[in-house]
Amino acid sequence: MDSSSVIRKTAADLRLSPNLADYAGERRAFAWDRARAELIGLPGGGLNIAHEAVERHANGPLRDKTAFRFLARGIPARDVSFGELSRLASRFANVLRQLGIGKGERVFVLAGRIPELYIAVLGSLKNGSVVSPLFSAFGPEPVATRVNLGAGRVLVTTDRLYERKVASLRDKMPTLEHVLLVAEDGGSTNIPGTLDLAALMAEASEVCEVEPTGAEDMSLLHFTSGTTGTPKGAVHVHGAVVTHYATGRYALDLHADDIYWCTADPGWVTGTSYGIIAPLLHGVTSIIDREEFDAERWYGILQDEAVTVWYTAPTAIRMLMKAGAEIPRKYRFPSLRFIASVGEPLNPEAVRWGRDVLGLPIHDNWWQTETGGIMIANTPAFDIKPGSMGRPLPGIDAAIMRHREDGTVTVIDEPDVEGELALKRGWPSMFRGYLNNEERYRKCFAGEWYLTGDLAKRDADGYFWFIGRTDDVIKSAGHLIGPFEVESALMEHPAVAEAGVIGKPDPVVGEVVKAFVSLKQGFVESEALRMELLGHARKRLGAAVAPKEIAFLPSLPRTRSGKIMRRLLKARELGLPEGDLSTLEGGG
Repeated sequence: MDSSSVIRKTAADLRLSPNLADYAGERRAFAWDRARAELIGLPGGGLNIAHEAVERHANGPLRDKTAFRFLARGIPARDVSFGELSRLASRFANVLRQLGIGKGERVFVLAGRIPELYIAVLGSLKNGSVVSPLFSAFGPEPVATRVNLGAGRVLVTTDRLYERKVASLRDKMPTLEHVLLVAEDGGSTNIPGTLDLAALMAEASEVCEVEPTGAEDMSLLHFTSGTTGTPKGAVHVHGAVVTHYATGRYALDLHADDIYWCTADPGWVTGTSYGIIAPLLHGVTSIIDREEFDAERWYGILQDEAVTVWYTAPTAIRMLMKAGAEIPRKYRFPSLRFIASVGEPLNPEAVRWGRDVLGLPIHDNWWQTETGGIMIANTPAFDIKPGSMGRPLPGIDAAIMRHREDGTVTVIDEPDVEGELALKRGWPSMFRGYLNNEERYRKCFAGEWYLTGDLAKRDADGYFWFIGRTDDVIKSAGHLIGPFEVESALMEHPAVAEAGVIGKPDPVVGEVVKAFVSLKQGFVESEALRMELLGHARKRLGAAVAPKEIAFLPSLPRTRSGKIMRRLLKARELGLPEGDLSTLEGGG
């Protein structure tokens, strides 16, 4: 890339001394055993996420510090200290024990970002149970599918969600024994076949010993949709807490006095790893907002709550961009010192928008449900190459792999060569399996390397660049075209809010690039604009890479974690089966 587009960092850009200042030195000295030693562990050498995230603070000087500040429209904010969080988690763990739910048994949580969701997750972990948060926007079928795949014995949800999304299929979830309901109006519930959570919590003791768990005991079950077939249940263990701690320190640069806001829902792995666990590990105060995206509200939260570290998603950033530059001019963000993003690659224009509108560039990072934590990142001290996912964090060895015809893979040593991104085994939060699908799990590895399924390249400075999924890359007239590159070019045009790119079969060149775009407010689709966009892309990318067709859509289909569903665009374009839509934003 043009060196002039690199965002250089100076000491003046860093309001605090960053946790990762000497990248090369920290990588040389880093060892996962030493990182684990920064946590206290359980008596006897065990490890439990809830113990590290809550108990060690609740029994120390941070007992009265706010752990979570819960916001919701029309009601006062609710602050929950580390001490109170410990007591509430203990009550929930005791509720599970009274119901006969023990270590290793599955608890599912289907709720919006309400306090009970967070208490249930932490209480389940304290009990040694395995917890699986689900998106509250899931429809009945996706909920039932996941509960059945995970053999869930307990479901925590609200009375309204139960009636809309669970009751009709309750008899099709044979393992589900207990449904614990939260009354959305704050009262009590009395629905046949369910239990009132508030009443159970009121009767439960606040005294509860953490269930002894080891680093390899199962803790979290996160579902991720494949291109086809049923969702995959990625199994994570209590030892993952070491990665959560290290990456909260390095990638998110958490310091003791931070006010932190992760906008992700815990139904997405980011909302669990970095919306619940990592900030608690570092003893920082987290903002939790119950409401859905609203540009005015979000800018207001950043200002009024004096947020210092903000972790969000490219979709949200693009929505803020689409809302225009006038709104943020009404607000001030003097406390904000670091912004990070994850979910899909962050377009260069969005990185620069953050610098121009919010006063800070946005730092992209990369990881997956399967990795359990951030693997590659742009950290505060790094110069940013807009469009790059950054460099591997300490403790993470990443490489670009070439697949050979004999089925083996080899590391590509030379820079700027495309291949499959792979990570060397050994980080604590690596998933330990796909639930009940050992064969699929084995196929993810080649010797010591986990094959991510993402195509990428590494430049001479060690920065990694996302190209696309292995099943997203477009092959046209011998050229391998990454959708993200085309989407980024289109988004540089002032009319384009979002872009999604697919390969459309062509009898001559194999595939031609087709783009779908949604427009910013104030722009109207027209043939003249279509031709202008085609010309813009051709000028930026060249004839071999630029789209040959552009279609306008009011909005693009996205997963709830913000990824544009290119496979769905392609299926609709070609009249193919649409597959699993349970993660479609607004679906269900």
